Amino acid sequence: MGKVLVLYDSASGNTAKMAALVVEGGGAIPGVEVRLRKINEATADDVLWCDGLALGSPTNMGVLSWKMKRFWDETMAPHWMKVDGKIACAFSSSGGWGGGTELACQSLLTVLMNFGFLVFGVTDYASNLTTAHYGAITAREPRDEGTQAACRLLGKRLAEWVAVFCDGRKDQHPLNKSDARLGPG
Repeated sequence: MGKVLVLYDSASGNTAKMAALVVEGGGAIPGVEVRLRKINEATADDVLWCDGLALGSPTNMGVLSWKMKRFWDETMAPHWMKVDGKIACAFSSSGGWGGGTELACQSLLTVLMNFGFLVFGVTDYASNLTTAHYGAITAREPRDEGTQAACRLLGKRLAEWVAVFCDGRKDQHPLNKSDARLGPG
């Protein structure tokens, strides 16, 4: 059984709401266990336990939060190379559009790549104008259906990749599924 961890930091509660939606999406794939952990409560064992990791942070001046950075600098540093080859993705919220949310996702992905995670974005459109190419993003609370759908899709895709690459369940590969994929426009 594949194991997914949704690990997040949240200052205002907005990233926590995104994390719950990512968990919901991951739970849509049968045979994958999904856990949710806030950064203040997480341990290295949580990250070592999982096959796939969704990492979420509020946008802090265009990058990840200091609490998230500290977790990887201090808690995970002794475990460097022990997570090599796990699958990961990112999500972030900011105070407003143009606040650097996609840059924050890229900073999260950069940290993950330095630890050897295989990172991905989502090519599917979650709604007419919403993608998760660098991860799921929102300005403030994820209120609109497109943003909520992007969070769910990110979690679902992570669980699909875990099912395919960790459990050998090729039937869960996104290209083998019969559900409709949205395109631009």
